Amino acid sequence: MEREQLIQLAITEPNRDLAAAIQQHWDQIAKPLDSMGQFEPLICRIGAILEDESVDIGKKAVIVMCADNGVIAEGVSQSESEVTENVAASMGRRTSSVCRMAAAIGADVFPVDIGMCCDQTPAGVMGKRVVNGTRNFAKEPAMTDQEVLAAIETGMNLVRDCKEQGYRILATGEMGIGNTTTSAAVAAALTGWDPEVLTGRGAGLDNDGLSRKKRVIGQAMDDYGFCRQGQADSAEKSSMPTVPTQTSPEETLRVLSCVGGADIAGLAGVCLGGAVYHIPVVLDGLISAVAALAAERLAPGTKAYMVPSHVSREPAAEKVLDLLGLTPVIRADLSLGEGTGAVMMFALLDEALVVYGEPATFSDIQIEQYKRYDT
Repeated sequence: MEREQLIQLAITEPNRDLAAAIQQHWDQIAKPLDSMGQFEPLICRIGAILEDESVDIGKKAVIVMCADNGVIAEGVSQSESEVTENVAASMGRRTSSVCRMAAAIGADVFPVDIGMCCDQTPAGVMGKRVVNGTRNFAKEPAMTDQEVLAAIETGMNLVRDCKEQGYRILATGEMGIGNTTTSAAVAAALTGWDPEVLTGRGAGLDNDGLSRKKRVIGQAMDDYGFCRQGQADSAEKSSMPTVPTQTSPEETLRVLSCVGGADIAGLAGVCLGGAVYHIPVVLDGLISAVAALAAERLAPGTKAYMVPSHVSREPAAEKVLDLLGLTPVIRADLSLGEGTGAVMMFALLDEALVVYGEPATFSDIQIEQYKRYDT
């Protein structure tokens, strides 16, 4: 993929008329209006994306991008890159957490080596490597422009292939030691918000490790010349400018190149592929949300094809989802990753569709239909 091809992507809006028809169907079900809460507009969105009033999401898959991050050399993680390989190998055997959860609801899992630094892609993992682990962004840019573009194209092509195989909805997942550092750095660079506010403990850093992680990201913001709208006041770490920086597609690519990860770029490609090929994409946690924000900056309108699942405990997660206008359904303090929160959302959507697809009507129970009034 060339830079110009990506920047010229034109995203069409999901079918509004079909969304309205699906909402009308919800209103005819024998229940109080809007009583399925967030699931009603989400089902409307999914049906509009698929252009299917029946909203068939029977065939599901999780795309899990696996990659290593050179910035762990700065002591920003308590684990080494071998953990990425070990967990990816577990996914290849279909014994990891996300694989067990997906199997319980009949979803497939596609682990993808998009940027691991091990000698060989583990058995059962798709070999799509574009870089042998990213470089340490504290010393040099994490990836070249071509590596970023290759990762994005890989994600888009995987969505295309899934659609050709009949998949109706996809989820995003990731595995990569150090990727809460890269995702916090990308979030800071895309928004201009202070890393002090956006950076969390990841898999369990102590106070010294967290301070080091924030310092590494803050220094990278300065080194690469990314806009910082002002630092959080030392007495009030939650303060942020109300209006985030708006990055152009070109600047967004530079952000991914300088401080991103191959998994983030690949997942941005999955989000873009969802918009291009009209497949709803369920986001998982922080890394997925940051990839989604990058995708929206690369091709405005992409967010209309995204479905939120949960809000992770990482401090940047809900802030990024807010920017995308996405409200997470699950608030359970999850931080497992791999796409596990998105798989939980698959199960909840199936339950909502039981109500939508096999409804009791008002005539069935012999009561007058509720009416919708303007308020």
